[in-house]
Amino acid sequence: MLIKLARASDCSESDVTPESIYLSRRAFIGAGAAGLALGGMPGWVRAADAQRYADVEPGRAPRWLAEQIASTRWNAVTAGGEAITPFVDATHYNNFYEFGADKGDPAANAGSLKTEPWSVVIDGEVGKPGRYGLEDLLKPQQLEERIYRLRCVEAWSMVIPWIGFPISALLKQVEPTSAAKYIRFETLKDPQSMPGQRSRFALIDWPYVEGLRLDEAMNPLAILAVGMYGRELPNQNGAPLRLVVPWKYGFKSIKSIVRISLVSEQPQTTWQSIAAQEYGFYANVNPHVDHPRWTQARERRLPSGLFSPNVRETQMFNGYSEEVAALYSDLDLRKHY
Repeated sequence: MLIKLARASDCSESDVTPESIYLSRRAFIGAGAAGLALGGMPGWVRAADAQRYADVEPGRAPRWLAEQIASTRWNAVTAGGEAITPFVDATHYNNFYEFGADKGDPAANAGSLKTEPWSVVIDGEVGKPGRYGLEDLLKPQQLEERIYRLRCVEAWSMVIPWIGFPISALLKQVEPTSAAKYIRFETLKDPQSMPGQRSRFALIDWPYVEGLRLDEAMNPLAILAVGMYGRELPNQNGAPLRLVVPWKYGFKSIKSIVRISLVSEQPQTTWQSIAAQEYGFYANVNPHVDHPRWTQARERRLPSGLFSPNVRETQMFNGYSEEVAALYSDLDLRKHY
């Protein structure tokens, strides 16, 4: 295992915050947390972790979000000896087809996306349906930093420090009924600010749709992210709210969520609709089941280059077997891919 989800009470000597840093954190909060949104790393992280934030671009989070990020439980889940992917790679090499098909298009085009105010419709088989403002959804939550591996179905990977909270906490808040078996997620549809949705060549029937089984969503590793690298999510990475399911291929982690529906039947997802033979509902990382056009046994860890390809073996469930394998004990993973 490369990454282990420890109990909240677990703590090693290396995780203890030095007194000087703890006091600087108290001073920071007392002075107001808006500075976090203006860029740079949190002042209370351990010195050993500081480099991960050295190249972080300034943010523009609203004050309420900056304040909530300031109270994040840092290093709640760590990546052991894994190197954190540089911020510039994580924010300038990604897929967000609403802003274009090339890897650099999201960073180039997502500035037009308006993320404040933002609301999410929660409906279907829930006791408390409604339209919730993002601030209202986040107020009851304790944000945590979760450093997860991200494995794309295209066979490249990263290690990213997300800031978010378990989906299970939100589900308990809205009270799924006994009929709820799956969750359907939907991305914003806004062709005016999302040029990829205006393209005549796009194969996607917008809005983008993804889904999970309810027990998958309740797993402690599954989170809704509102930040990364110590700041709010950049637009190109799915601001202001995205799903992160680290044992699945990256396309399952839907971005810029505007609707969460609890449903009784398995939802039809976007990539299933386009090519079901290539992109199944589960999309669990599996080095033993190849994509029809390339192997999934290996991956290219970013950053990489011609003389340093940084290729490594892919792990089952992206290295999270201990936490999630039991979810699929009754499935044939070559059939239910």
